[in-house]
Amino acid sequence: MNTATTATLVNHQVRLAARPRGLPAAGDWQFTEEPVGEAPEGGLLVKVLALSLDPAMRGWMNEGRSYIAPVGIGEVMRAGGVGVVVASNDAAFAVGDKVSGTPGVQEYWRVDAAQVKRSGLARIDTRLGSLTQWLNVLGMPGMTAYFGLMEVGQPKPGETLLVSGAAGAVGQTVGQLARIKGLRAVGIAGGPAKCEWVVNELGFDACIDYKQPAPAGVERWDAVREGLKKHCGNGVDIYFDNVGGDILDAALARLNRKARVVICGAISQYNATGATPGPKNYLSLLVNRARMEGMVVFDYADRYPQAVAELAGYLKDGRLKSREDVVQGTVRDFPATLLKLFSGGNFGKLVLEIARE
Repeated sequence: MNTATTATLVNHQVRLAARPRGLPAAGDWQFTEEPVGEAPEGGLLVKVLALSLDPAMRGWMNEGRSYIAPVGIGEVMRAGGVGVVVASNDAAFAVGDKVSGTPGVQEYWRVDAAQVKRSGLARIDTRLGSLTQWLNVLGMPGMTAYFGLMEVGQPKPGETLLVSGAAGAVGQTVGQLARIKGLRAVGIAGGPAKCEWVVNELGFDACIDYKQPAPAGVERWDAVREGLKKHCGNGVDIYFDNVGGDILDAALARLNRKARVVICGAISQYNATGATPGPKNYLSLLVNRARMEGMVVFDYADRYPQAVAELAGYLKDGRLKSREDVVQGTVRDFPATLLKLFSGGNFGKLVLEIARE
C-alpha cells in the first residue's frame, strides 16, 4: 500500500468521552474519524487487525494514581492489538510485517519514531502462533500468567494452585502452566460449560463453579467455600487472584503455611462506585506466615521473549491450549463487546477482530 493510497483513507476511532461511573455506558464513548495520512518520518503505519479486550481497561478509564497513566478524556481508548505494517519509514520494519503493540481502538495506527521505542511495538512470528494467540497465550495475558506464577507464585512440584477466572485469558494459562510444572491445579469459573472445559480440555484437576445453585433443601449455600472444602481439603499453596471480593476472602481462609497469593486483578470490583473493600480474612497471612503480592506484567517487559519461547514450545507440543472468544465487527462494536467481560459472557480470551489482511 503506497502513501498516496493511505492519504485518502479514513481512520475510525473510539475515544473516551467521560469517566464511567459503574459499568461503561454509551455516553462514555465518542466515535471519531480522521484521515489516515502517511507513515511518519522514521515511523510506520499499521493497519489494525484485532484488538485485545481486557479487564484492566476498566481501570485505565479511572482518574487517579495507578501503575499506568489513565486514558485522557478525548484520547483514543487504550488497547493492545495486532496488525500489519502497510507503510514504513523504519528500516527495522517492512511492509507486510505482522506486529503487536498498543494501537488503541482505531483502524490505523500511526507510530512515530519515538513511539516505536516506547510503545512495545514488536514484530510477531505467526509460525509460533496465530494472530489471536498473540493476543492471548503469547501476548499480555500469557506474559501475565507466566511471570505472575513463576516469579511471584514461585511454584514447587506437588503444591496445590488455585486460580480464579480459570476460563479467562490469564487463568487458563496459569492452570495449564502449573500442571506442566508438576502442581495440582484447581480453577474457579462461572457455569458448568466453563468448568467442564477447564477440566476436560485444559487438564485442571478440578474446577469450582461459583454459580452453582444450592442443592435442594440447603438454605445457606456458598458454592466457592463448599468447592474449596471438597477440592482443596489439604489447603492452597498458591492462590492466583483475578477477581477479588468474596472469592479472595474464601481463598485466604484455605491458605497453607508459607502460601503465596498473587494479586493479578479484581474484576468483581472494577465497576464498584464506592471504595474497594479490603479482604476480611487477611489475618490468614499472619497465621500462616503467607504473603500476598501484586504483580504488573509491564515490569517484566524485557523478559517477554523468554516467556514467549517457552510458551510457544508448549503450544507446539500440545501441552498448552489457547482459547479465544473472537467477535467479528468494527471499532463501533467495541463498547458493547467490552461489557461481555463484566457479565461473564466471554468464553476464553476476548478479542475484537476489526479487519482482515
